[in-house]
Amino acid sequence: MPDINILQINTAFTEASIAISCNGELLLEMRNPDQYDHAAFLQPAILELCTKTNIPLNELDAVSVINGPGSYTGLRVGLASAKGICYALNIPLICINTLEWMAVGNASNNEEWVCAMIDARRNEVFTALYDQNGKLLMPATAMVLDENSFEPELEAHPIRFIGNGAEKWKALCQHKNASFPSSLENAEHLASISFQCFTKTAFADLAYSEPFYIKEFYSTQKK
Repeated sequence: MPDINILQINTAFTEASIAISCNGELLLEMRNPDQYDHAAFLQPAILELCTKTNIPLNELDAVSVINGPGSYTGLRVGLASAKGICYALNIPLICINTLEWMAVGNASNNEEWVCAMIDARRNEVFTALYDQNGKLLMPATAMVLDENSFEPELEAHPIRFIGNGAEKWKALCQHKNASFPSSLENAEHLASISFQCFTKTAFADLAYSEPFYIKEFYSTQKK
């Protein structure tokens, strides 16, 4: 089988990341920590990435994008860039759920379940729960945390809570089966997931794909 080159775009959080992987192995990654500069960063960085890896745009086989939940503006910027490249090159689009990527990157060898959490204002998080094999146990949802959150799940099994939303839960949770390790997901995990999706032809619809916000955008600005 010929090499499968995939461009990876992740603008879901404060730091934007783009990378190119080949057959599921990360070749090179570039990052931009300025959340308000993602749109200006992407296109020049993609061209630079192609030059440095010696993989021109027309040799890409797909584009994968972290498609939410996450930053509303970041998700729109990332998906728009990914769609534009896929349309221009007539290659498939792969949309990756942020929480799934986080869970894969933080899978435990001691059979703990993994709960990915993204900060979503006040005491709310975007979250999903996975078992030790990556099976989805609780679909992605917006949850307002309280002392009783995850009580049945924690009684049943030890759980690792990871992500920038886990700090909120750590302040409320006293259960012995809860742990709060540092979050370890990275571009290498995204490369692996993207390649698996490609081999399974798990492609998104270019015309109708939209960011996965979980809940509608809320603004405090007066209309």
